[in-house]
Amino acid sequence: MAISKDLLEILACPKCKGEIQLNEKEDGLSCAACRVLYPIRDDIPVMLIDEALSLDQ
Repeated sequence: MAISKDLLEILACPKCKGEIQLNEKEDGLSCAACRVLYPIRDDIPVMLIDEALSLDQ
């Protein structure tokens, strides 16, 4: 089950409050401003700053 478009429209990055996007693999939500990826586990986005993965590697 994918994340609904309605949910994506209301979610924001918990760090900067900016826009987030579903990544290509559809296994996380990315924030371009913060350069982090919030994972999706069991169809639930984990929107915790401590759980975010850096996109800068």
